[in-house]
Order: sequence, then structure tokens, then C-alpha cells
Amino acid sequence: MFAIARSAVRSRASAARFSLTATAASIHTLPKLDYAYDALEPHISGEIMQLHHTKHHQTYVNGLNAAEEAYAKTETPKERIKLQAALKFNGGGHINHSLFWKNLAPTNAGGGALEAGPLKEAIDRDFGSFDKLKEKMNATTAAIQGSGWGWLGYNNATKKLEIVTTANQDPLLTGLTGMPRRTAHAPIIGIDIWEHAFYLQYKNVKPDYLKAIWNVVNFKEAEKRLVEATQ
Repeated sequence: MFAIARSAVRSRASAARFSLTATAASIHTLPKLDYAYDALEPHISGEIMQLHHTKHHQTYVNGLNAAEEAYAKTETPKERIKLQAALKFNGGGHINHSLFWKNLAPTNAGGGALEAGPLKEAIDRDFGSFDKLKEKMNATTAAIQGSGWGWLGYNNATKKLEIVTTANQDPLLTGLTGMPRRTAHAPIIGIDIWEHAFYLQYKNVKPDYLKAIWNVVNFKEAEKRLVEATQ
């Protein structure tokens, strides 16, 4: 189990087209955004983005570094087992948020624009239309009890796009140690449904947040992930 958590944190992030930023000493750092905090307005406020990035994501980075440092100093299997939860939670938080920032783009930089290509073809094939995908994914994600993530993932077994949810900060990654690639989903689009992602702007009305976020989804990045997953 521990091998799975460590692999998810360190070696399989490439499946999502990003890598954890770390030095040779495995010190993870907060990734920079490709846009200003207020660039996603009015769909996601600058205040939310700044707090989400500099406070919440930074907390996962700090927690991951602390857990890895503690692991390096432990001498018994029992002590290392105790660290698995912290590695999974903070490592997943770092992985998911690093993907999430790339998942978004301002409307003036192509955000929200699904153009003709492999991704649109796959969406039309597997869901009937883009509107049907949004309707189904929004409903599935809104139904998450508590905190978690809604995903559009590529299933290597069925060769189709599928909607998947994960609890808390559990990542959606392909090729984890002990998990055959053919049974895993490659993350194409992820939606953070933790309250810190929307509450300041949308209060408790999750459907409004889920409807708005599609206006700033970076479909070019999502298509790159799909092409990589199908190779």
C-alpha cells in the first residue's frame, strides 16, 4: 500500500501532463500559475484563486514535505505505515491541484472553447454531445457527499471517456504500482468540489459553480492529456 502512495506522489504524475516540482532532496514547491489570479473572472474570482493557490495548495505542499522528511527519518515499518495517510492526502492534494491549475485558462486565452479535434470526437462518441457530457458530469460531481473531485477520465480498458469521482484528495492516476494500467483512468479534466474552490463566490450553490467552471476549462490541455493517454 505504501508503495502505491509513494508512486502516486513521485513517479506517475506525468500521466496527467505535469510533474511535481521537487529538488534533488525531494522538496516539493508550489507551482506558478500561467495566468493572473483574477484572469478567470467572472467565473472564478481572483480572491478564491489567490486563497486556493497560496493557502490551500501551499498547505498540501508543506504537509507532503513534512511527511516525506518524517518518513526519511523513521527506522521501523510501523512508523512508516503511520505516515501513509499523510503522504496520500498531501501528495494527492499536490498532484490534484497542480493538474487543476493547468486545467483552467482565461477565456481570452482559449478557456471554455472546445474545438474540433480528438477530444470533441471522443466526447461526441461517448456522451452524444458536449452538452450531455456537461449535464452528466455536473450532476455526478454535485452529488459527491463532502469533499472530493469530479473527473473526466480515459479508461484504458474500455477505450472510452468516463466520468469518475474521488473522495477527499485521492488522485486519479494511471499506472500506479500494483494497479494495472489497463484498469486505471487517465485524468483528462478534473473539477475540485471542495468548498474552498467555490464557497466565497457561489456559497452553497454547487450547481452554479459547476456550470460556470466550463467557461474556463482549458480544453487544449485536456486534449493533450487524451492524446497522451491513447498512445
